[in-house]
Amino acid sequence: MSDTNVWVLGGYQSDFARNLTREGRDFADLTREVVDGTLAAAGLGGDAIEVVHVANAFGQLFAGQGQLGAMPATVREDLWGLPSSRHEAACASGSIAVLSAMADLRAGSYDSALVVGVELEKTVSGDDAARHLGAAAWAGHEGEDASFMWPYMFDKVADEYDRRYGLDDAHLRAIAQLNFANGRRNPLAQTRGWDVPDLAGPAGSDDATNPVVEGRVRRFDCSQITDGGAGVVLVNDAYLRAHPDARPIARIDGWGHRTVGLGLERKLEIAADQPYVLPHLRQAVLDAFGRARVTLDDLDGLETHDCFTPSEYVAIDHIGLTGPGESWKAIENGDIAPGGVLPINPSGGLIGGGHPVGASGVRMLLDASKQVSGTAGAYQVEGATTFGTLNFGGSTATTVSLVVGAVPA
Repeated sequence: MSDTNVWVLGGYQSDFARNLTREGRDFADLTREVVDGTLAAAGLGGDAIEVVHVANAFGQLFAGQGQLGAMPATVREDLWGLPSSRHEAACASGSIAVLSAMADLRAGSYDSALVVGVELEKTVSGDDAARHLGAAAWAGHEGEDASFMWPYMFDKVADEYDRRYGLDDAHLRAIAQLNFANGRRNPLAQTRGWDVPDLAGPAGSDDATNPVVEGRVRRFDCSQITDGGAGVVLVNDAYLRAHPDARPIARIDGWGHRTVGLGLERKLEIAADQPYVLPHLRQAVLDAFGRARVTLDDLDGLETHDCFTPSEYVAIDHIGLTGPGESWKAIENGDIAPGGVLPINPSGGLIGGGHPVGASGVRMLLDASKQVSGTAGAYQVEGATTFGTLNFGGSTATTVSLVVGAVPA
């Protein structure tokens, strides 16, 4: 056993269907639930944790609350005095917190880490929420004519696909249909009880049933405004040697992290003559595969960032499931459905499962860990031993990919 392995000891996710503001709950209540649940799942008290990493993107905007790195110690005094920090990278905040904890553990600075992602988004109206979320774009430089920033931006991504390769909107509707169906099997998914129309039929393009939000992006192409949190306890090899009774549920075998500029237009300009629409995203995936010493054929499934259906469309070809611009083939062939070549978002993803922005990267890691430990319940991918994640913030300005493996027998 080397000293560079990072293990998932346990984790917790809140119910993403809840409205915590209506319940009269705030960041302290959410953080307490997630921290307590995560530590309980790992079988630890706070005194076993050496460092804390908190992911949150928009606390000041949605709730007027900053300094969230101090919130775990606020709600649990057995975490008092531990080093703790908050990480913000828009929708990739959770993955950045995970990478920061991994760096601590791999360096040997600490042997155990608590990673928590929390976000409150139902504190304001939907229109105000959209404006707050727009802060992750290049403020004052892009999207100035957009009613809703992020549907507008990912409509631009879809337009670039259409320009280069052609794009049938029916394939976007199929992604949405699948992720809502997957979410119905997840007892923590925000939309598990929703009545979603048949998006493959006329309802998918009906302006009353599935209204246009921006461009070709319609209501059911969009991820959710969500309150929620997720957490994991990560440990290194030294911790396992010192605690031989510890039973991790997964190992993080590889990671990739790439960051480019904020502006979407510049991203598309730089990549205009390249086969991939967003090549830095492809590079992050290949970095993760390389570090894990796997290929796509080794993956049993993927939790990816479907903030909008075009973002999952991007993921399909950028992970290599199809050639560039050919994501539609995997959709039509059923390759991304349960039982397919590579099931994508069996949890429901962001569209079906929910998207508390700062928590999504942590939630993806937790779901991947459930899959490789055979504990995902009704949305388990049979026989899964290797799972990937792909999480990005803004218009893929920050992109993180992980490869998660089963614990060796």
